Amino acid sequence: MATILAAVCALVWIALIFFHGRFWQAGPILRPVSPGAGPHGAPPVVVVVPARDEAESIQASVASLLSQDYPGFLRVVLTDDNSADGTGALARALPDPEARLSVVDGRPRPDGWSGKLWAVEQGVARAQEMLLAENLAADGYVLLTDADIEHDPTHLATLVAKAEADGLDMVSEMVELNCESAAERALVPAFVYFFALLYPFALVNDRRNAMAAAAGGTILIRRTALERIGGIAALRGALIDDCTLAAHVKRSGGGLYLGHSCLARSIRPYPNASDVWRMIARTAYVQLRYSPLLLLGTVLAMVVTWIAPIGLALFAHGVSRWVGLIVWIVLMASFLPTLRRFRISSLWALALPFVSVFYTAATIGSAVDHHRGRGVRWKNRAYTEARHGQ
Repeated sequence: MATILAAVCALVWIALIFFHGRFWQAGPILRPVSPGAGPHGAPPVVVVVPARDEAESIQASVASLLSQDYPGFLRVVLTDDNSADGTGALARALPDPEARLSVVDGRPRPDGWSGKLWAVEQGVARAQEMLLAENLAADGYVLLTDADIEHDPTHLATLVAKAEADGLDMVSEMVELNCESAAERALVPAFVYFFALLYPFALVNDRRNAMAAAAGGTILIRRTALERIGGIAALRGALIDDCTLAAHVKRSGGGLYLGHSCLARSIRPYPNASDVWRMIARTAYVQLRYSPLLLLGTVLAMVVTWIAPIGLALFAHGVSRWVGLIVWIVLMASFLPTLRRFRISSLWALALPFVSVFYTAATIGSAVDHHRGRGVRWKNRAYTEARHGQ
């Protein structure tokens, strides 16, 4: 049995390292355009920010958007989704000398819509009204971003320059995440690593490959591409809305880009392991399409990929032990580029197998919550059913 397990572990890691889109590499990064230069022609852009109870971060986030060094038409639409903490008022209080900001008071959520996407839908509708009022062409872009993201002044121009240069319909970036607390250092780099394992950036960016994904913190999408897929209504109930949007765009023939950002960062902290647990458990079972069989397969795959090599290295004998040790070294080495991105010690690679246990347990917890009727909980809302567009 040890010999068979060792062979399986070795084959899994050979496939991952050599035939899975180089997921373990540092990944593509968009370098900033020269300040004030911007893309040729500077097409119009409207930024849409859905926000619900984001008082702690909203002013820093929106101020960074209002300060974008973009030479073309730029407006920011914040949809205040019935916040109870004064999010909308805080946004309205920001200095806005160029009158770029519009705050929309969210209407009640219709059946079949997730809260975030209903807020996005209202923001996109306001964006269209603005563009029509300015007699601007149907082309241009919508930037979808979260209310806890802070953007460098050249971020928008850099995103648009990439889309224009490569003829892309969608440009998305994994923003920099907080990595200050002990829980963040132990768990957050692995979140980025596992995301890249699930959605290898090289495959997402390959027009010939069906793989599609996006990172919700930064999604720049052409207006024509959004209209082609039927607008936000096409994914109205999706709980993993970023990847669902990317799948719609790619299936419609659009080109995608997914990379890491050096120009945008999350200002939402995850000080405790429980905070990271909730972030994972919120949509982990949704990702598995609420399937107990897929959950079982995922748990077995995690054991074979991350735990079995350690067991073989510590308790097997002969060739099986050596294979387990080599695979253990390889899996830790594959984590090093991610750790360098977060500028933390390479010694954290030793913890990766144990971190994988945490992520597996959170995934199981997500399934338990669903089957106990708790469902997905976010911003004091609960979703217990599979949703349209997911």
